[in-house]
Amino acid sequence: MTTMVPPKITADHLARKAIVYLRQATPKQVMHNKESQRLQYALVDRARALGWHQVEVIDDDLGHSASDGTARRGFQDLLAAVALGDVGMVLSIEVSRLSRTEKDWCHLLEICKVCGTLVGDAEHVYDVNVMDDQLILGIKGTLSVVELSVLKARLWQGQEHKAQRGELYKLIAPGYICADGKSLVKDPNVRVQQTIELGFEKFRELWSVRQVFQWLHEEHLELPVNKSVGGKTQLVWQLPT
Repeated sequence: MTTMVPPKITADHLARKAIVYLRQATPKQVMHNKESQRLQYALVDRARALGWHQVEVIDDDLGHSASDGTARRGFQDLLAAVALGDVGMVLSIEVSRLSRTEKDWCHLLEICKVCGTLVGDAEHVYDVNVMDDQLILGIKGTLSVVELSVLKARLWQGQEHKAQRGELYKLIAPGYICADGKSLVKDPNVRVQQTIELGFEKFRELWSVRQVFQWLHEEHLELPVNKSVGGKTQLVWQLPT
């Protein structure tokens, strides 16, 4: 099957390289959503079908959100390559992969316009110097930014509703566990219960948090602490700080 090459692709564009930019927002997506990666890497074949012999893949941003461009090494490398005039086309599975902020989106399009670099996705090729293409890219970029704002607003509303019901537990205090996802109960761990009770008993004896702190260190007694490790709450033991 022969791919129709859009007339906006010129010999000058083909003389330069095409860059395929890959991104997934979280490490979890990188681990479990392999189909998205497969589709994104397949853009290399699309670039070659359109006439490019030199195709570079930038996949440093797999697992990084596009809501903060400064944290994306791959995106910065993409901007630098386009600014040098070495890129004939930037390919992404969809424009939302490129940026979720108006600042980064406008910055990329402005450099592409000055350097005569095309922007492509899985179905279309856009020339930023053509008014209609510039309008379409502007709309798609705006929708991408708005979509992220809507997702954040929905997440925040969900947290507010859980907080109103008394069911929002981001990091549970040591000595308690969330039994059914809704209510807190005492940790059944006997060592945890006895250690916390000992701390309160010592405070009632000394009536000074500082002296209790010093006594725990003198006796080398560790306290239970709930910490977030890899997105999951884990109980650890350590000297009080």
